[in-house]
This record gives sequence, C-alpha cells and structure tokens, in this order.
Amino acid sequence: MEKKQLSVIVPCFNEELVIGETNTRLMVLLAGFIEKGLITDFEVLYVNDGSSDGTLEMLSEFASKERRIKVISFTGNFGHQAALTAGLYSSSGDIAVSLDADLQDPPEVIEAMIERYNSGCDIVYGVRSNREQDSFFKRFTAQFFYRLMAFMGVNIVYNHADFRLISRAVISEFKKYGEINRFLRGMFPAMGFKQGVVEYAREKRFAGETKYPLRKMLMFAVEGITSFSNFPLRLSFLLGFVNFVAALILVVWTLLTKLKGAAIPGWASTVLPLYLFGGIQLMFIGILSEYVGKIYMEVKRRPLFIIKETYNLSHAKKTFTRRHNVQQKKRGTPAAPL
Repeated sequence: MEKKQLSVIVPCFNEELVIGETNTRLMVLLAGFIEKGLITDFEVLYVNDGSSDGTLEMLSEFASKERRIKVISFTGNFGHQAALTAGLYSSSGDIAVSLDADLQDPPEVIEAMIERYNSGCDIVYGVRSNREQDSFFKRFTAQFFYRLMAFMGVNIVYNHADFRLISRAVISEFKKYGEINRFLRGMFPAMGFKQGVVEYAREKRFAGETKYPLRKMLMFAVEGITSFSNFPLRLSFLLGFVNFVAALILVVWTLLTKLKGAAIPGWASTVLPLYLFGGIQLMFIGILSEYVGKIYMEVKRRPLFIIKETYNLSHAKKTFTRRHNVQQKKRGTPAAPL
C-alpha cells in the first residue's frame, strides 16, 4: 500500500469540557482508517492557543500516553488562524486535515475527504449542507457574509469554515505565503490546486461555549474582506465621484435658491459642506484606515505566533520560546523540531 500518513490539526482555546470526547473519537476513528487501509499512520497535533482553563493539562496527558499525539502550546492567545498555521507548519503527514475541537464538524467526514483526495483533489473542503442548527441571526449574518465576499470578487467556498483537507504539495506552497493578516478561507481557494467539496450536516456543539461571539465574528468578516479585496477602496472612489456630481448639482441649486432670496443668511455655506462631505469623508477615512492598519502590521514583521512548549511521548515536555515569524520562514530559517 502506498505510504499515506494523515495529520489532524486541532486548535484549542478553553476546550476542557469537550477535548476529552474529541480525543477519544479521533483515536478510535483514525485507528479504524488504518484497519481499512485508508492511511498507513497518523498524528494528531493539538495547538493550545493560550487556554486559561485545564485544556493544556489534559492535552499534555494525552501526549504522554500516545506517541501519535503532539501538543503545541503558545505563550498567549494568537488566534484561530495562527493556531491552524502552526499546526500545518509542524505537520509531517502526506495529507493534513484541520478540525475544530468542538465536534460541530464531525470527524467521521474525514473518510469522505480522503476518498476525494484519492480521486485527485489536493484540497477538499468540508461544506455545511444546511444551517438548521443556527439561530436566525447567525444564519442570516453568515449567509450575508459569504454573499458579500463573493460580490466583492473574493474566491471563497460558500458555507465552508476551516474544516478542510490539504495535500503535502499545498502545505509546501502555503509555507511560502508571508502575510501576517491571515484569512485561510480565502488563501486556499486562491492557490489554484484541484479542489473538491464534501457536504455534511453540522452538529450541535458537544459542550462549552462558542469562541466566536458577535464581536469576533464582525472582526473576522472585516479581516476577510480587507485581506482579499480592494473593492471597498474602489467603492470609495466611485461614491466619491457620485458625490462630486451631486455636489455640483447642489451647488447650482443652492446658488439659485440664494439668488431668489429664499435662503436664510449663512444657510448655503453651512448646508453644502455639512450634508455632502461630513459623513462621507468619515466613512472613507475609516475604510482607508483599515487598509493602512494592515500595512502597519505587515511592515512591522511581528511573529505570527510564539511557541512556549511542546509535548509528546518521546519528549514528555519540551519547554522553549520560539518566535515564528513568517518572513524568517520565507528566508529559510529552520524551525525547531517538535
């Protein structure tokens, strides 16, 4: 049988209520894959993204009992996208699957993903077949987000989050990407490899609370839009032009009103700038500041994440501080081994 090792990357942030069940299901499922001949071996990489509960202690215990489990622990909370990136960079499998710890994305779907990979796909997206589990507000805002991204020209898979399979070739190319502001849902579709889709019904969260409240969802949406589309900047130019034409018309109307003597003294000089430029300028300054802020973050070249310690069976606990800077990776600086 052709060698085919599977890496499963699971980002974790305060998941002590669910991570035990997640690990049990994964171990049974992946062992079954070996028996079926789907894979020859596997590894599970848990990335602790600055958890403040007992998540890290549970993960380290898993790693001390099973050689196939590796734990990467950050010095703090660097975010979901950074955690996924760290897992992909540290993976050694021929194929890798990213999976959230909350079990809303059923691990059993990985089997269908591997089958699509065997048929020739380098990237396989897990796509929700429905959103019946979501509230009306969550369903409406999520669907609006995907449609808005598509309208702005962003290549994004509808109803796909971060549940995906990618090949080693994709990972190798992914490591060449040097940006700090990362929106993986837009990065992988833009890479151009052969892609496939596996639909599934998303389940309720097994335990714990969502890590994406409204505030984080809005920030994530802004991150995605401004990372992969300059449409808001073009829109500001178009609306600015429309505003200029409207200003000329209003100037003529205001002057005619004043010449007729129907205007209150000082009215014309107050109304024109107030109504035409005040709100529009503030809005466009906000759009520009979002892009300038991204440039500011990129040019500083801060590390995408910092690894404090790792755990596995051969090295029960290996403590170190490693700053992972994507620019250093791009220049070929070797990463510390797990």
